[in-house]
Amino acid sequence: MVHEPAKSEKINKMITKEEVLETQKNWAEALIEIGKLKEDRKACEQLTKEKLDELYAYDLGEVLFKPTRATEYQFRGTKEGALSYFIGGNSTFSEDSGFALQPWSAVRFENAGMILNENIAVAMGNYFFTESGSGEVKKVEYTFGYIKSPDGNLKINLHHSSVPFTPSM
Repeated sequence: MVHEPAKSEKINKMITKEEVLETQKNWAEALIEIGKLKEDRKACEQLTKEKLDELYAYDLGEVLFKPTRATEYQFRGTKEGALSYFIGGNSTFSEDSGFALQPWSAVRFENAGMILNENIAVAMGNYFFTESGSGEVKKVEYTFGYIKSPDGNLKINLHHSSVPFTPSM
């Protein structure tokens, strides 16, 4: 006899808004933490690799990654491409200076909306990056997709960010 999950079991598997918010918080904290290690390349690279493993779904399948400050290599389908975007230092992606190395003192997500399903979720909105030192805030638009890993944690499998449109005169 095959066990059919009860309705309550299915609901408990559903990705929640709180899980998405927690993953966004973890992503923001990781970006700030990486930037603090800017002067210690080895530690910075090690932490960035750990955070990519923790927060992105490269171990589960394809990840669609379109970073903000990329023009020559707009789309990064590999963990290596994401690593280079965040901390630079890869000659294949020579345009990368390391977005996480700004460094940033704060990152705030402002969700315009979320689509929540059993094993996938999508959030879209703006996030705001506060520069360390100057305190200047940069607004960036984003869409993140999330999937639930076998251990129950959310991981990012879609990362698209872009600078807001500025009309020319």
